[in-house]
Amino acid sequence: MLKILLYFTGIILVSLGIFFTVIYLNLLSMGYTFLEFVNFISKKIEFYFILMGLICIFIALERWIKDELLLRHNLKLERKSRI
Repeated sequence: MLKILLYFTGIILVSLGIFFTVIYLNLLSMGYTFLEFVNFISKKIEFYFILMGLICIFIALERWIKDELLLRHNLKLERKSRI
């Protein structure tokens, strides 16, 4: 249950971060250079929502990824042992 909550929290944080980053893209049309834009974005908390959300999603899916790789590895071993 905690992993599902962490996963949905991560999705919400990533969505908010991307939403505000796209809104701030209007600064480029107002005359900001790309380096000024990156400097401005890196100081905003909304940009860090993307990073925090990705970390939450990775933590929530970590066990699933590990189990999936283990299952794939076991299937390869079973195929070799049948031959």
